[in-house]
Order: sequence, then structure tokens, then C-alpha cells
Amino acid sequence: MTTIYVGNLSFKTSEDQLQELFSEFGEVASAKIITDRETGRSRGFGFVEMNDDSEADSAIEDLNEAEFMDRALVVNKARPKGNDSGFGGGQRRNGGGGGGYRNRY
Repeated sequence: MTTIYVGNLSFKTSEDQLQELFSEFGEVASAKIITDRETGRSRGFGFVEMNDDSEADSAIEDLNEAEFMDRALVVNKARPKGNDSGFGGGQRRNGGGGGGYRNRY
């Protein structure tokens, strides 16, 4: 199973419309638009799961940068969940703090 990230969606796009778009390339296991927890409004991206990897690859290739509801889609394989960006919390190992400019001369 392949999970596909779909970005730059119109805020008016429904999950049914997203599923219909990808079903042109094969069987869609699920289509989910991510919404804001507080407002329930679309965040402009979602995920589609397709059972067949070759159908998913074809959908990614054909739909990336394609126009859908007056927007150029961003479509690629989803990255696994987790903080793999290298940014974020933790403390400095050297225990150093902030500091100002120090002239060495």
C-alpha cells in the first residue's frame, strides 16, 4: 500500500472529490483531507492510500503540478510520521547558553 501526500488543495475540496480524482488511476483505499482541530476548516492538504504501488506511482506522476479546482497540486509519496527533520526540542550538549558578541582583540 502506498500513501500519497496531496498538497495545495482548494479549501473547498471534499474527500469524495479527492477520492474520485485518484480513482481514475486505480483503486483508492482511502482519501483524507486534514482539517484544523479547532475550526474544522481544511488545512489545504490530505492523504490518499492506494493498494497498488504502480497505480499510485502513475497517479503521482500524472497529478503532480496538475490543475485541480484552480490550484496546481503538489503530489508525492508521503513521508513516514515522526520528527525526521533534525529540528526541534532537546538541550544543547555543551550546556552553553546564549551570549553576545565577543571581540577577540
